[in-house]
Amino acid sequence: MKKLHIFTSAACNYIPKVRLLFNSLRQHHPEAVLHLALADEVPPGIDLSREPFDFVMNPSELDIPEWGGWAFCHSIVELATAIKPFYLLKLLARDDCGKVLYLDPDTVTFSRLDDILEALDEASITLTPHLIQPEADIGAVIDNEICNLKHGVFNLGFIGVANTFGGKRFARWWADRTYYFCRAETHNGLFTDQKWIDLVPALFDDWAVIRSPRHNVATWNLNSRPIVWDAVSGYRVCGEPLGFYHFTGFDSGAHEIMLNKYGRDSPDAARLVAWYKREAKKLGGDPLSRVHWRFGSYSNGVDIERFHRLIYRERVDLQRAFPYPFDAVADNSYYAWLMTQGKLEFPRLFDERESPNEMLRMSMVITPGFQPQHSSPGPGIGAYMLDAVRDPRFGLAMTKKAYRIIRGEGLSGLLARAKRRRSI
Repeated sequence: MKKLHIFTSAACNYIPKVRLLFNSLRQHHPEAVLHLALADEVPPGIDLSREPFDFVMNPSELDIPEWGGWAFCHSIVELATAIKPFYLLKLLARDDCGKVLYLDPDTVTFSRLDDILEALDEASITLTPHLIQPEADIGAVIDNEICNLKHGVFNLGFIGVANTFGGKRFARWWADRTYYFCRAETHNGLFTDQKWIDLVPALFDDWAVIRSPRHNVATWNLNSRPIVWDAVSGYRVCGEPLGFYHFTGFDSGAHEIMLNKYGRDSPDAARLVAWYKREAKKLGGDPLSRVHWRFGSYSNGVDIERFHRLIYRERVDLQRAFPYPFDAVADNSYYAWLMTQGKLEFPRLFDERESPNEMLRMSMVITPGFQPQHSSPGPGIGAYMLDAVRDPRFGLAMTKKAYRIIRGEGLSGLLARAKRRRSI
């Protein structure tokens, strides 16, 4: 029997919040298999065996080509989002996987998500937009609609994917994009993994947009989704049971600022946020919440600055010379180069006053960034044939696509693709 798999992505210091999410999922979806994509490494002495997830994998286990150098190029938010499609690929390769849901670690579920699961019976990809109706005043247009144009129409605090041909094709495409371009660079039209999903309706056929007001409720849509609470029904949104709420920007204080601005007509939203605040305060005393991000410093304990990552990302020669740049012990390490030759080649980056503008200038020209010497091959034709046997929808879709390739490129084109071990 095919199972529902649900995962989130976080570093060790966020695991206490992950507990809130997964405990809520255990309550409402006890049948689900729960996973943590760990954008970190577990430090010695930390035991995760009693955490409320069934499986955990870090970047070294996700079949990411030359993952060490690649991980170095990312901030903590970029890395946590970049590994999402790679974990998704792992889940879709499991024999027991029928459907996959991703939820951000700062979300909590309040009822079952059966309407989303039913949508995945027909569509391979389900998405939730930030907004489901136009804003009514110019201030909200600026805060929300224009913000969506910069950061993405769909909120990637959630995505649902069915284990179908279309789902696997999407996951591979998404992983290919986040490998090179998971960057928080809105000046380049990029916002981590999220902005890429704006292309899904244009590039893929079997997708569905979940426009129910009960899902992905957050401060950016509270003005049109008033929350009410009573002791019998719990939290409801526009007359429907609250599905999941996204406490985005909670630690920075941004959530409370926007709640005060857009939650004035929803006093029970303040009740909900106050509950989360109490729970988060309890979790703040957990030793895990104070664990230092493994990829935030060199092996000598020195913090990695943003411009250290940018230089490495843009210099393929340095990637080749220092394949694991976190190691700062040796005299010929990337850190040693940076503190000597790097200061000579990039003096403005080492000047605190000039560094921000120089980083912006350097990032204005989009390059592929980290470039592995040896890319992992795509699935072989045998893997596709096996999937076709397991999933009739996959077999039919693959047959149709093979037919289109033969019509356009001939049998030799189909065989050439199979020889390259790439998806047809």
